Amino acid sequence: MPRRVGLVFVRLGPSWWQAAISAVVAVLFAQLAFLGHDAGHRQIFRSRRANDVVGLVCGNLLTGISYGWWVDKHNRHHAHPNTEGRDPDIAVAPLSFTPGQAATQRGLRALFVRHQAALLFPLLMVEGLHLHANSVRAIVGRDKLRHRPAEVGLLILHVAGYLTAVFLVLSIPQAILFILVNQALFGLYLGSSFAPNHKGMPILTEADNLDCLRRQVLTSRNVRGGWFLDALLGGLNYQIEHHLFPSMPRPNLRHAQPLIRQFCTEHGIAYHETSLIRSWTQALAHLRAVGAARHDRESTEAVSASARDAGHGGNG
Repeated sequence: MPRRVGLVFVRLGPSWWQAAISAVVAVLFAQLAFLGHDAGHRQIFRSRRANDVVGLVCGNLLTGISYGWWVDKHNRHHAHPNTEGRDPDIAVAPLSFTPGQAATQRGLRALFVRHQAALLFPLLMVEGLHLHANSVRAIVGRDKLRHRPAEVGLLILHVAGYLTAVFLVLSIPQAILFILVNQALFGLYLGSSFAPNHKGMPILTEADNLDCLRRQVLTSRNVRGGWFLDALLGGLNYQIEHHLFPSMPRPNLRHAQPLIRQFCTEHGIAYHETSLIRSWTQALAHLRAVGAARHDRESTEAVSASARDAGHGGNG
């Protein structure tokens, strides 16, 4: 498939129709990122070295994302899912996932939080660029990376190959359009695959004393669908099973689901599963509620300040 897409790209040449090819490439990039995710969890091979090779190729070389940086970040998410102050996936500026986060925002950030549900999808369109920027910072910074030389070399090859191919085949305006469409759809696809899994589910604090089973199940949401959705979301729609058994190969998650769901039912543990549309409705409703709480607090503070000013004026 990638070879055929590359062949079409070259044969089509300098054409504005290449924007459609850039969309296909975005899907390929996201699917490669899912393979990198599987390799990071040691799902593909028994050997750590073999998994790391696949992860480095899929991550640094083919998608331009630092494999080592992403694995570290993702492991912290798995250890403390939806835990305030511990899960990096709910510490994503400029979004606020809790009233406490929203209360710290000022100026334009506070205005963004008020409308964050409506602005989420435009924000996801720059998620790809955000991942690339974090990857560059990781490999040139002081982050601990097991394979730093390989990561640097492969990331340079990705950037050089990507830009050379685009600007060699297309005119400058067409190349710029290709990159913008490609990166926007890549970020949107990845973000839309991860967001339904936890957003809108209970957020924990350090005070919540939950065992590992409940911590993983209660903060995760499964998305119902068939084989197409399994492929589209890279198996992440079985989020509960994945969090309980992160090294379980992706094809086995669907087979484990009935057993895990039955176990949760028998032990009175809420097992949350819904449709893709409903999962997004819940995630957006949560963001909207946090934004509305921030707005209500600002309104209350403004009224209180006005009352104080009026009181001081009357006393004068």
